[in-house]
Amino acid sequence: MRTDTNDSGLARAIARAEAEDPTARRILDAALEQFTLLGLRRSSVDDVAKRAGVSRVTVFRRFQTKDNLVEATLLRELSRFYQRLDTAVAALPTMEERVVEGFVVALRHTRAHALFGGLLRLEPEVVLPYLTVQGGSTLSATVEYLTGHLRRAQQVEGRPDEDPRPVAELMVRVAVSFLLNPAGCIEMDDEDQARAFARRYLAPLLDA
Repeated sequence: MRTDTNDSGLARAIARAEAEDPTARRILDAALEQFTLLGLRRSSVDDVAKRAGVSRVTVFRRFQTKDNLVEATLLRELSRFYQRLDTAVAALPTMEERVVEGFVVALRHTRAHALFGGLLRLEPEVVLPYLTVQGGSTLSATVEYLTGHLRRAQQVEGRPDEDPRPVAELMVRVAVSFLLNPAGCIEMDDEDQARAFARRYLAPLLDA
């Protein structure tokens, strides 16, 4: 399974901007620290600018709005998450096994992540729009990431050459729903149950 952590064009743009603009990287580092420590509601662009050692004008020049800054910070952490996920499932021989284990790893990592997990626990009503109605970029980045892997599996494993994007989006939406509302008949904190769920309901989608 080839590592490709920036299947999303927007994620690629953020990575390129960081490489070309050390100030943008410093602002995103500061935003990550600020949002992790105090959450989104209690953090302002001024707070991030102060932590980064730049003016608020500099932040607005690069990100225009607080929403854009939050989105860019989330996307950068998603890119790092893709790297960890790739590493966790790379040794598994089939896409079916990678989907099952990837689902479990995604739930575990997101809940334990200082920013993602912290926001989901402390400010779910604030972070919710970035994962749903305002979450076009974050959702799209994750769908594109999974689509790329499904497409490569089609080539390697001889699966039907059909557009894997709908399956990828369905899998991502299922995972997000469990992250936003983990209570239910399936105990997702139990990795064996989460693995059994993914094997029974998600893996068969590969052949849908």
